[in-house]
Amino acid sequence: MAKTQDFTAIMKDMMGAFPVDTTAMENAFKSTASLNEKLSGVALEAAEKSAEISNKWTKETLAKLTEMSKAKTEPADYAKAATDFASASAEVAAENLAAFAEIAKKVQTETVELLMAAGKDAAEETTAAVKKATNEVTAAAKKATAAK
Repeated sequence: MAKTQDFTAIMKDMMGAFPVDTTAMENAFKSTASLNEKLSGVALEAAEKSAEISNKWTKETLAKLTEMSKAKTEPADYAKAATDFASASAEVAAENLAAFAEIAKKVQTETVELLMAAGKDAAEETTAAVKKATNEVTAAAKKATAAK
């Protein structure tokens, strides 16, 4: 009776000649997780500062509204109070919008810096992984050639 050839050993040898290195994937995952953590930190810090500005703006507006809503003795005083409120509100709005713009600028700068650093790191990791893979394939090819 004919014996069937056992391909298990052949497949083991073949797969062993071209090993799969998972460290590159693990490093990529770690790098991505680290980048996401840093980007989240930037976003959360911006959200916190924005909330602080909004809260302060609201408190200032309510304080000015309280002052404006007080009873006046002369009708002209109501017009003056409304004008003062509008003027003060416009001034505070300009200040707060400038503060929001500063936050946005900081977020943009930090994000670009993080992405540039991540791109540089990824390029370095990719270069190292390709170099390592090339060396391993070359060694495996030499080993296979020498075995003939």
